Amino acid sequence: MSSWIKNWNPEDEIFWESTGKKIAWNTLTITTISLVMSFATWFLFSVMVIKLPVIGFSFTKMQLFWLAAMPGLAGGLFRILHTFLIPMFGTRLVVTVATLIKIIPLLMLGFAVSDPNSSFGYFMVIAFLMGMGGGDFSSFMPSTSTFFPKRLIGTALGIQAGIGNFGVSLVQLISPILLGVSIVAVWGGGQTVVDSGQVIYLQNIAFFYVIPLFIMGIISWIKLRSVPVVASFKEQLDIFGSKHTWYCTLTYFMTFGTFAGMSAAFPLLIRILYGEFPEAPDPLKYAFYGPLIGSAVRVVFGKIADKTGGAILTQITGIAIVSCIALMIFMGVLTPTSMEQFPWFVGLVMVIFFFTGVGNAATFRQFPIIFSDSPRKAAGVIGWTAAVAAFGPFIYNILIGQSIEITGTAIPFFSLIGIISVWATWTNWYYYTRKGCERPS
Repeated sequence: MSSWIKNWNPEDEIFWESTGKKIAWNTLTITTISLVMSFATWFLFSVMVIKLPVIGFSFTKMQLFWLAAMPGLAGGLFRILHTFLIPMFGTRLVVTVATLIKIIPLLMLGFAVSDPNSSFGYFMVIAFLMGMGGGDFSSFMPSTSTFFPKRLIGTALGIQAGIGNFGVSLVQLISPILLGVSIVAVWGGGQTVVDSGQVIYLQNIAFFYVIPLFIMGIISWIKLRSVPVVASFKEQLDIFGSKHTWYCTLTYFMTFGTFAGMSAAFPLLIRILYGEFPEAPDPLKYAFYGPLIGSAVRVVFGKIADKTGGAILTQITGIAIVSCIALMIFMGVLTPTSMEQFPWFVGLVMVIFFFTGVGNAATFRQFPIIFSDSPRKAAGVIGWTAAVAAFGPFIYNILIGQSIEITGTAIPFFSLIGIISVWATWTNWYYYTRKGCERPS
């Protein structure tokens, strides 16, 4: 119990300057570094699904979409669990255990890719366990919201979520480098690329994160403390009695659900849509740019949202996402006839990533204001909305795969996302943005 802080009051200027500020920023630093590792492990399969076929694993297109989708499904489920953990167990225990436990599926994955007899079912189990990395967000972020005063919540959450999101770009950026570095392959030999005969070390992509996770787990246990925002599981269910919990869930699915979904599906979508043309692009050369843009923008706009309010930025985000989807369909980049359409496809996707970064920062600024009567409820809503939005990778991969399999094109799926975004944008305008709205934020 000595890890629990007594009499925590960040709204008291004297307390904040003398005691609270140092603890809050130290906690933010440690949990943010850990969150980067969480996002990296969560999105490992967005790289794996590109490389498994080239080393001889004969999985179908739909099986590959399932492997890319499974961490998203698990991430959403684990986030629902994480939503309720901080008030029950505290920051120190939750962050430490969540950081260390991800080492298990990483080791499983590293050994699995080195064994050509590894089955699709076994990879599915590993992919599900990788979803633990996605679950962390719904305890780390609510924890952060309890450490900071309201005037800095947008900034703090923007920094943590934005830098944490860099984990997606990290895994997509450094994986091609790790593939060719034999010295990192401590366990197991290389794998031979079927077409070229080149030897790569796919297990490196998994093993690389084991030591950083172990170090951050130990640091978390030694350095972190917990704010006494205590509530039982049953008491925390009161957030579901408010209609605004569901409205916030809708808007955050539009922003983070799209960010996470596109991050997970983008590499495979490039391969499926443009992979058959002469001089087809390498998906991993482009995949990391989107998450990188969205993450950087989220950091910057967290502070901007503190000054402008979140609602107007969420409104702009919704309009931008709907417009980009309409252009993708109208310009035919989802049904390409040549590589000349590829730059337009990538460009529009990058714009979507940019505005999801804006919207992610804006919505997390909104939620504590919408639920300003209770910091505990605000933290719970942050966790819950993040949990639902974490299903984005699962929804995007499975429905894109189904859309292509049934109709031969991804247009039906993106039309559905456009409709959901229109609904979310209207909801945000009606309840949080327009003059005289119910809860301006």
